[in-house]
Amino acid sequence: MHSARRGDWVQIHDIVLTPEQRTAHLPQDTQKVPFESWVKGFLDEESAHIGDRVSITTTCGRTTSGTLLAVNPGYDYGFGDAAVPELLGIGPQARHIIKENDNA
Repeated sequence: MHSARRGDWVQIHDIVLTPEQRTAHLPQDTQKVPFESWVKGFLDEESAHIGDRVSITTTCGRTTSGTLLAVNPGYDYGFGDAAVPELLGIGPQARHIIKENDNA
């Protein structure tokens, strides 16, 4: 889908600070790139197309604006390729604690 209507779930992109606007107290490689944001929310405009500048309202009620990137975006986050040993035992440990409490 390349167009959206009011209330559709969308994702926007915005450049919050250009490299020139960023503080000098950052590492050099960080100073050279813009500070960007990608936000998902519900479209406030009557209609819009990918690439249009739009306003959205997030699930917590914050209104923000940016360039429309996607309509009905999914979630593609991850926690890296490697397992975290400290987290591997949490599930079994929690089940053990719950079982002990049920037997008490």
